[in-house]
Amino acid sequence: MRRKRLNFRKKRKHRKKRIHLKQISKIGMWIFKIAVVCLLAFVSVWYFGQKVSTVGDSMKPILRNGDVVLVNRIVYNASRPKRGDIIVFKPKGNENSHYYIKRIIGLPGETVEIIENHVYINGEKLKEDYKTTDINDVGIVSEKMQLASDEYFVLGDDRENSEDSRNADVGNVKRSYIYGKAWFIVSPKKDFGFVR
Repeated sequence: MRRKRLNFRKKRKHRKKRIHLKQISKIGMWIFKIAVVCLLAFVSVWYFGQKVSTVGDSMKPILRNGDVVLVNRIVYNASRPKRGDIIVFKPKGNENSHYYIKRIIGLPGETVEIIENHVYINGEKLKEDYKTTDINDVGIVSEKMQLASDEYFVLGDDRENSEDSRNADVGNVKRSYIYGKAWFIVSPKKDFGFVR
């Protein structure tokens, strides 16, 4: 009789251990799932959800002063910036500067010149399918400019009110200075949507 009681107590202890292990396993799996979701959220926000405010009206009519855009920071890890892309960068890599948002006009290795309000790339007039203003001030591009193998020439769409590659303070944008591609306007609500 005594042996049966001891066996019964051992079985009960063994069952309790199994129950505790199952509960611990469920809790551990729950914590793991939460950690994975948090990590995915962090990575998504870090690479696709960084917000940058537009300073000035140099990208009118697409972006206006104070517009808040999301920056895709991963796109240029998989591909190169293309002509027409609207990029976010810090001029000359200056970490103390605010972010600039401009459109890529010239690509690495190309020649850029501005003649009578028109941009010429490698001697051919650039066809632009977005709205721009005239270029009355050519700045440092008074002569043909050759871009280095890692440089981009950028302009604002409102070219009369843009501090861009024509200005010595901004100059050509090195690939390493590009923070990402502006891809979505989150504020103000009337402009909510993809950057075109």
